[in-house]
Amino acid sequence: MEEVLSAFNLELFGQLALATFLGALIGLERSLARKEAGMRTFAVVSLGSALFSIVSIHALKNLPVNGLAQFDPTRIAAQIVTGVGFIGAGVVIFAQSKLQGVTTAAGLWLSAAIGMAVGFKFYAASIFTTFLALLVFAVLWYVEHRIRQMSFTHHYHATTEKKEDI
Repeated sequence: MEEVLSAFNLELFGQLALATFLGALIGLERSLARKEAGMRTFAVVSLGSALFSIVSIHALKNLPVNGLAQFDPTRIAAQIVTGVGFIGAGVVIFAQSKLQGVTTAAGLWLSAAIGMAVGFKFYAASIFTTFLALLVFAVLWYVEHRIRQMSFTHHYHATTEKKEDI
């Protein structure tokens, strides 16, 4: 039995902590935007994806090969994508002719990818992707909000002018 605080385990613990932290960062933005899925949901999705990825890489190290030479660790990663898609589908709501939750569902999907990247030791890519996700969620939200305001103002003035002409 291996030592709990071995260098190997400490690296795994670090990977899991990084995945949790990066997922929580994205979830923090979603919480600040007052969305249902927040820090805990995003952190858990990223953490779970990292653990599945780590397990898919290391699962067969201590097992005899006996016909398992064809094992492909990317199959587990593919199943993560499918499972998170199922979670995301539960987040999406169509109510009163309005679609809601798609961005949060996409964020959960991305959080899973970030966790997988950490699990596969793509640290720089996972950190940079988290930065880009926060940029998309925060900065592009502001841009969309301003465009909507301009569109509403334009629409309001256009309808007001038509009424005055009558």
